[in-house]
Amino acid sequence: MADSCESRAAVYGEMWRSLGALLRSYTAAHGLRQNRQAAIELDEERIVVRHGGKWLKLVRSHAAVTWMRENGTRGTLELTEHGRLRGASGEEELDLAAEAWARELMQ
Repeated sequence: MADSCESRAAVYGEMWRSLGALLRSYTAAHGLRQNRQAAIELDEERIVVRHGGKWLKLVRSHAAVTWMRENGTRGTLELTEHGRLRGASGEEELDLAAEAWARELMQ
């Protein structure tokens, strides 16, 4: 049982790092035309992406992810074992979620 929990924790940690890398890649791609960059802070429990006055803060506790934006919007998502984010409106691939957040931040 402990091995299963440790294995699951390792998988969620790897997905979290992947989400941070995806956010870094997509913000860079969206900023290329205007020669703009986002600042990204990443650790095992938190990802913060900033561009100008816009920011996105993600906080992870195991599989639970809470997101907050500069405009006061917030929500809760869950990392799934299939590499997706699950929310009230269903599941979304990590790369699609990261691309949407990056596009909003870099506009």
